[in-house]
Amino acid sequence: QVQLVESGGGLVQPGGSLRLSCEASGFTFSDGSMSWYRQAPGKEREWVGYIANNGLSTRYAPAVKGRFTMSRDNAKNTVYLQMNRLKAEDTAIYYCWTSMSPNSWGQGTQVIVSS
Repeated sequence: QVQLVESGGGLVQPGGSLRLSCEASGFTFSDGSMSWYRQAPGKEREWVGYIANNGLSTRYAPAVKGRFTMSRDNAKNTVYLQMNRLKAEDTAIYYCWTSMSPNSWGQGTQVIVSS
């Protein structure tokens, strides 16, 4: 059974930083790419970024490129999202996703950017 457990969210001031984590289980983590998505209040879920299974390739949505960085530790079955220079429009629930089980979602972790 695939499980994705996101953590690390919270309240942060504009310009601040947070690091989100997603610990995965129930599949061979190193076989699949990982992505982060987010869903802001009243909006559709949107893709944030992608990292290849070996961590050597990443891609980001234009809205976060240059501010957010994904990484992964295959030994810990964990993917990370380092978020810097946060803006109010980054406020959302953040979810991780795996190509190994496209229909599986965790509970998400809430990020609120506000002064």
